[in-house]
Amino acid sequence: QVQLVESGGGLVQAGGSLRLSCAASGRTFSSYDMGWFRQAPGKEREFVAQINWGGYNTYYADSVKGRFTISRDNAKNTVYLQMNSLKPEDTAIYSCASRLRGTTQFTYWGQGTQVTVSS
Repeated sequence: QVQLVESGGGLVQAGGSLRLSCAASGRTFSSYDMGWFRQAPGKEREFVAQINWGGYNTYYADSVKGRFTISRDNAKNTVYLQMNSLKPEDTAIYSCASRLRGTTQFTYWGQGTQVTVSS
């Protein structure tokens, strides 16, 4: 079992920055790929970014590429999402998720943290 707890959300003006954190507990953190997802009101959850277990492969949704950066610190069991040049359309609940190495499905999810970008 893996427990994930997000933090760092809040209210920011357009063009501003936030850094989200996701702290993991339970089984060996470095055995898991990590991802960030978001869900805006009235919309389906969408993929934002992912990072592999070793931190050397990352992948981003086109909508955030060049503005967001995912990273991880395996010594701290934490994954981060640095969000720059935020736009009102980035407003959503952001959740982190984990996926065991070699598998395709994210199986453990955090509760999420609210990010609101005002215009």
